[in-house]
Amino acid sequence: MATSNAPPSDLLLSEVIQTIFEAIHATKNVHLQNENFKKLSLYLEKTAFILQELIKLDINDSGSLLSAINELNKHVSEAKTLADQYTNMNRIYLLLNSKKTVTSLEKNTKDLGAALNLFAPLIPANGVGEEIVNLSKIMSDSKYRITFAEDDIMDKIELAIRERNVDRSYANNLLVSIADAVGISTEQSVLRTEYEGFRHEMEKMETTADVPETLQIEQIVGLLGKADIIATAEEREKKYFSKRNSLGRQPLEPLQSFYCPITGDVMEDPVETPTGHSFERGAIEKWLTEENSLCPVTKTPLKSSALRTNKTLRQSIEEWRDRNTMIVIGSMKSRILSEDEEEVIICLGKLKVLILERDLHQEWVMMEDYLPVLVSLLSTKNSEIRSHVLVILRILATNHDDRKESIAKTDDAIKLIACSLARKIEESKLALQLLTALSDNDLARNMIANTQGCILLLVTMSGSDDPQAANDAKQLLDNLSSVNQNIVQMAKANYFGPLLHLLASGPESVQLLMVETLSELEMTDHGKLMVCENGTIELLIPMLSHNDIDMKKAAILALEKLSGVPQNGLEMIRQNATEILLGILFRESLSNPILVEKIVAIVMNLALSLTSPEADQMENLFLESEEDVFKLFSLISLNGPNVQQNVLRTFLAVCQSASGLNIRNTLRKICSVQVLVQLCEHENQTVRSNSVKLFCTLTKDGDDEAFMEHVGPKCVDTLLKITNTSDSIEEAVAAMQIISNLPRKPQMTQWIHEAGALRVIISILSNHFHKPEIMVESASGALCRFTISSNQELQKKVAETGVIPVIISLLDSGSGLTKKNIAVSLGQFSESSNSLTRPVEQKSSLFACCFGSPDMGCAVHSGICTTESSFCLLEANAINPLVKVLDEPDFGACEAALDALLTLVNGEQLQKGSKVLEGGGAVAKMVKLLSSPSVRLQEKALVALERIFRLPEYKQKYKMSAQMPLVEITQRGSSGMKSVAAKILAHLNVLHEQSSFF
Repeated sequence: MATSNAPPSDLLLSEVIQTIFEAIHATKNVHLQNENFKKLSLYLEKTAFILQELIKLDINDSGSLLSAINELNKHVSEAKTLADQYTNMNRIYLLLNSKKTVTSLEKNTKDLGAALNLFAPLIPANGVGEEIVNLSKIMSDSKYRITFAEDDIMDKIELAIRERNVDRSYANNLLVSIADAVGISTEQSVLRTEYEGFRHEMEKMETTADVPETLQIEQIVGLLGKADIIATAEEREKKYFSKRNSLGRQPLEPLQSFYCPITGDVMEDPVETPTGHSFERGAIEKWLTEENSLCPVTKTPLKSSALRTNKTLRQSIEEWRDRNTMIVIGSMKSRILSEDEEEVIICLGKLKVLILERDLHQEWVMMEDYLPVLVSLLSTKNSEIRSHVLVILRILATNHDDRKESIAKTDDAIKLIACSLARKIEESKLALQLLTALSDNDLARNMIANTQGCILLLVTMSGSDDPQAANDAKQLLDNLSSVNQNIVQMAKANYFGPLLHLLASGPESVQLLMVETLSELEMTDHGKLMVCENGTIELLIPMLSHNDIDMKKAAILALEKLSGVPQNGLEMIRQNATEILLGILFRESLSNPILVEKIVAIVMNLALSLTSPEADQMENLFLESEEDVFKLFSLISLNGPNVQQNVLRTFLAVCQSASGLNIRNTLRKICSVQVLVQLCEHENQTVRSNSVKLFCTLTKDGDDEAFMEHVGPKCVDTLLKITNTSDSIEEAVAAMQIISNLPRKPQMTQWIHEAGALRVIISILSNHFHKPEIMVESASGALCRFTISSNQELQKKVAETGVIPVIISLLDSGSGLTKKNIAVSLGQFSESSNSLTRPVEQKSSLFACCFGSPDMGCAVHSGICTTESSFCLLEANAINPLVKVLDEPDFGACEAALDALLTLVNGEQLQKGSKVLEGGGAVAKMVKLLSSPSVRLQEKALVALERIFRLPEYKQKYKMSAQMPLVEITQRGSSGMKSVAAKILAHLNVLHEQSSFF
């Protein structure tokens, strides 16, 4: 932080950084455009990081610097204002202005980039300067996008305004789409509040907008205002009865102009010809396509391109239909209550047709208070009337929670519906469907569960000979089981109990029916567990060996369904299901592809169960023999994509289980790598992705020779293509990880380099802000193969790309694994520095001794060093970032950073290198590492300090701080570490002082 004594520029930069953090915080609270504001936030975070680095550089104040700071601050404030607007303004207003927002974001980002670029000439061209130039370029090229949903809504609004669409259902659907897009509830009160806020925002805009924009504002407000869902139920009902009472009692005949001259029917979508005649669109288009080129009425030439929608006529027809429908719905209720059953059936049929036409008609039926009338008809003796009523009630209930509650509250409704469960199968199925629809509502579900006899009727239906009825009854029982524990127990005792009893001891025909029912039953994971707790698995597994093929198939289907829950999968493994399933699989592999597909799906589920926490204490009984592994893997070459992907997923899961190492070794032994290399080019994306991931798993601890034999230039090209083009991040990362893991033999590295891998790796690392962290980790790991010190020519090619400053920056921002990989690469670079440094040229002049001092060269390597020619850590400014990594909680990153730093004190460089490490604070950090929980870090720090403490200046400085950790090692360390620690204590001349400790 800058203080009051700091230069003015540092104070101003601190203020800008504070504003940036305020803007970043504001972007996290936006209601819409989340992805776009995340992108802006990312640019702001990087800008803040650069400004913090600028404060450390001690740049001289100048007019140019202050001007750059003020320009940047202006645009940062604009970004914060933009984010604040998206936090506080009306959401509908923001959505409809999304295109303007995208334009503003792009302009602001470009302005930020241009302002940031003003700092570039004021600081050195390397380091922070390069970061500024790179970030400025990225920001200047940055593009933002509106979402598909936002674009779709804007298109619908423009279409409605252009065609003057006044349909209320269109406006309702549009408003619901807007609510979904902006993340608000579709409840009437919420929509109404949001719409009123939007209208208020638009009214404020009208005062400043020009005439065309004002007209568009009025049109949008008017369009959304037609949505009746923003009105209260009381307002809609008042509006409905006001209109209905003004219409009279008799439907009106259609006007002559409503009829199509071709069909003779009232038109749905009238279109007008240039001569003023209107036709049904479909009829006139058909007329013209059947080699008729003249108007049917005027006989004048007519082309289909001349037809225009007759909006006025269409609106008139719609108003006429609505008027007559209101009259019909309002007058039909009394006829439904008549004693004439035929009349009642006809009226119910008409009512069903009307409510299926439009949701608006359903609302009118509810306003006319039809529910008591309809429910009362459920007690009639006529089954056809009852069936019509059950269908109508289900239509009214579907997707309307308030109507479900209204039906449930109507006198005796649930009781009368439940009575229909006990009637003929067709009526009972309709009643079951209605109860299932109602059970989504909390009140209705409680009433169903507590209706006397209802549960018993449902349990009875769950054993029905009709599969659909039985399945629906079981599903409803599952829904009701959430009401209270008594219902759970009832379902368990009356539903699963009889089912399992019949599985165990019923006739074979009944057993087959029960197994088929179990395989078709829709169950939650909890339900699947509950079934298996009662011993189902023990009953099903013997059926796998049944002589009857239908029984065997049914058992396989049931086990497939149940095995999806890890606990069930583990129980199947304990019951030796794996061996039986594999036996069937290998026998049927060529003759029954459908059976093979189902068994492979079960085997995959069993493998996945081995990766669950419940498998930790379990003895592995899965794929124990090499023969089973070979036969199962061989199925990949004999079957289609469904089997292939499931076999691959099986081995992926098993490789992650406790026996993973053995399985991986077996897979490599049976030449699976050769098959996987081929599958990396598979046209099925899922098969290819799983192949790449399994291939990656095998490379992590594989035998070099196996991969050298089967992986060639073509395979490397394929892997790089996947990395660049795959839609799956996991697949792309796995492909890059393979490139990192492949044997580091010269031939392999040459193939990988010639395929362009280095270019891809550097692109990922250079654009790490825009890449997933796991991709950066994989790319940083792959880079290590190009930086080994045994191939200095390859090291030079890497350095010439300018990537070293980029990877050094990742020591601050990368993950623990990325930091480890980067430190390994820097260490490998540094191993070559001593041999690549250029000797300092000696001046030959006789008077050289009199004029000036000679060039002293690198403080460590004594020659001329550069980042790109000798890869010197000191010249690359890598010392401080590496020292910071020594504080990492990730021991791997810490160890790699220590190894890299210790390359500076190898051999004769001890004194010079120690001085550089001391200047960077590394020696003090090494002393701290003597107390590290990691024995490897302790040992490495110990060995390094033994050499460094031979130098008197460090021995005296660290004598006190190193003393106690060293004594602790002599007490608790390994024998080798004890010896080194005692040797250091002797260097420090404190061994005799601590003799009581030994």
